[in-house]
Amino acid sequence: MARDITQLPNLLDASGRVAPVRARMPIYLDLLPPCNNACPAGENIQEWLRLVKAGEEEAAWREITKNNPFPAIHGRVCYHPCEAACNREDLDGAVSIHSVERYLGDLALEKGWEFEKPSFTTGQRVLIVGAGPSGLSAAYQLAKLGHEVEIRDSSPLPGGMMRYGIPEYRLPRDILDAEIARIVKLGVKIVNDYTVKDLLADQAEGGFGACFVAIGAHLSKRVDIPSRDASRIVDAVTFLREVAEGERPVLGHKVAVYGGGNTAMDAARVARRLGAEESIIVYRRTKEQMPAHEEEFESAEREGVTMNWLRTITSVDADDMTVEIMELDENGKARGTGKFEKLEADTVILALGQETDSNFLRRIPGMQFEHDVLKVDPNTLMTGVPGIFAGGDAVPSARTVTVGVGHGKKAAHQLDAWLAHREYIKRPKHELAQFDMLHLWYFGDARRSTQPELEPDERVTDFDEIVGGLSDVQAHVEAARCLSCGNCFECDGCLGSCPEDAVIKLGKGLRYRFDYEKCIGCATCFEQCPVHAIEMIEEK
Repeated sequence: MARDITQLPNLLDASGRVAPVRARMPIYLDLLPPCNNACPAGENIQEWLRLVKAGEEEAAWREITKNNPFPAIHGRVCYHPCEAACNREDLDGAVSIHSVERYLGDLALEKGWEFEKPSFTTGQRVLIVGAGPSGLSAAYQLAKLGHEVEIRDSSPLPGGMMRYGIPEYRLPRDILDAEIARIVKLGVKIVNDYTVKDLLADQAEGGFGACFVAIGAHLSKRVDIPSRDASRIVDAVTFLREVAEGERPVLGHKVAVYGGGNTAMDAARVARRLGAEESIIVYRRTKEQMPAHEEEFESAEREGVTMNWLRTITSVDADDMTVEIMELDENGKARGTGKFEKLEADTVILALGQETDSNFLRRIPGMQFEHDVLKVDPNTLMTGVPGIFAGGDAVPSARTVTVGVGHGKKAAHQLDAWLAHREYIKRPKHELAQFDMLHLWYFGDARRSTQPELEPDERVTDFDEIVGGLSDVQAHVEAARCLSCGNCFECDGCLGSCPEDAVIKLGKGLRYRFDYEKCIGCATCFEQCPVHAIEMIEEK
């Protein structure tokens, strides 16, 4: 049917002649979801949430594990920066991404889902130093690419700080062991109780074409505190490691932890579980300056850990310790006031930061260091020595499990390209789908799901897991809360709103296309698209 141009005055020029039909035209596009953009492991979060919503749980798990082999672990220990970036936070609360990831990870273990082995081998051997999250992640990706991978680690069991730094009440060891076992089934060889002393010699003797250094920060930073009894002062890393290995040190009734990071919070909480009636944090700055994540701090407080801000330990005596009261100067830095007070403590645990044991690398010509960690090319993670890459705690970065996993994946792809004498080209990112770009005419009224938790007085009696998982129903409701920012989810809004029938539906999963012979450029489709999967561009 011919259109009545008298009803479209904008299509006529000043002389009354028919002008070009459109000044602009709609196109479909894909934008970058903010959750995906914020994930250090590079997960396609929006896609696996969509698959959960569609009832395709195994496909969702396989989507996650393209980038991260540890969904059951990450669902428990990741600090989920994806949720801080989630656009739904501006409506009624971010999607509980970590809890759905845990649901998928636990379901995979329950169902016995395994990784698919590659159908080919490259004939190349790769040596990885360190069986923590970064080393295991790199091994997984390299094995999928067909390489023969061997990990050498100085600890009795694999897992790195996931095993020896994160307490069991946050990460049960059966979950850790099960997700590592899947990587071993891919053909990855893990040699434990092996300390690499000469990397170049090990590389040559084993016929390894390249190496990835993923040593964790297992050494505590030391500070000299005058003490009449040095046995009363222990470092947090050693303390947590001993507890992880099954030891139960006697700490006394009152324990002080010196530091304000996540390790300090873990040490204080573990002390409560070992019988300390009082567990206090002593930190030289304020709560706002504390490096620990908010949820770690809140959990510690709920379990009875008390905080002493703006305090520095100056000496440890027979039954107590002396602390200096601090204040902030005009630049926000802590400085002493010359005023002191006494605090009772049977044991003092130092949690002032961690370092890597990288001395075995300093003898390698060309290896460079930056603030006691390895200097690497930020784009490739290669060190100054060709063929030796590094990631995780060994390089300048935030020291989290998820960052380590992301480094392992990145290094694996770069290392694979290096072995093949080619350049790895990473696909460019799309424009970020920000909240003010959305046209949310509906988004459902489901509130954020809450995971069950043990009561505080139950927690401190043992090392049982504190947080439970979502039910099947909760997980699917939570996945359905995803707004699909920047990517069409076939809501049919454009189809129903077009006055010219210029939108053609292509079938489930195939989205739509525009019939530009009919389209008049009115932008109705653009204005109603809730996720900004349509953009108006200038007519050419």
